[in-house]
Amino acid sequence: MRLILAVIQDQDSNKLMNALVDNNFRATKLASTGGFLKSGNTTFMIGTEDIRVERALQIIKENCRARDQLVAPVSPMGGNADSYVPYPVEVEVGGATVFVLPVEQFHHF
Repeated sequence: MRLILAVIQDQDSNKLMNALVDNNFRATKLASTGGFLKSGNTTFMIGTEDIRVERALQIIKENCRARDQLVAPVSPMGGNADSYVPYPVEVEVGGATVFVLPVEQFHHF
């Protein structure tokens, strides 16, 4: 038994949930916030048998894409903010960050 934790961008969450359900995966969807851009994302918790892990990872990969986004940098702390001009910077966001963890015990009551 494995627990898959997948942190994805909010825009991909409904598409991923539908794909997981279509493939008979049960998942719990949690709202979460990223640290780098401080933007909303979604964390999925998926419990599955060892032999189905690769299929779950394939579904996540197919439904969560990276995209470019313009962000304005934060003004420097302690520096002279008068001369600081924030220029938007293009960064890649999205995709999925996935952890696959062994499950010691599983109970369903």
